[in-house]
Amino acid sequence: MASVTILDIQPDNYLVVGLATCFLKLEGEVVEIQVMEPIPSAALEALMKGVPTSYQFACGVTISSIVNEGEPVLLPEFPSSAQFGERFVERAIAAMRTYQRSPQSQSLIPLGTTYGEFNYSVERKRILNARRSVRKEDNVKQHEYTHKVL
Repeated sequence: MASVTILDIQPDNYLVVGLATCFLKLEGEVVEIQVMEPIPSAALEALMKGVPTSYQFACGVTISSIVNEGEPVLLPEFPSSAQFGERFVERAIAAMRTYQRSPQSQSLIPLGTTYGEFNYSVERKRILNARRSVRKEDNVKQHEYTHKVL
């Protein structure tokens, strides 16, 4: 992981982290996992409006409670089996900055509290290691004059 030099971070800077239900494709099978991830302010505002989400709950925390000496820390509210999202520390810092720009979002989940009333759904599975394959049949047919100046 690349080292991140941060000059504008204070230990008490606020952000939100959530527990998401995600899936991995392993040897043709889909396996459910739980992932601790930072949630940026704009995403949190959308979640609070009832958008379906894979987040079971979220906590208002300080950056120092989830990052210690550049390493992620699992919160006691999260199950011990939870994994950290990809590039967790970098994404936590980025999410933290969104709350600095949007301080009103901090009132949605106050510091030290947990919110669990999201519109939780895994109907559309969030597969973390999915690979997209583009096939010739996926191409859209265009008229011969589409790119011509008439």
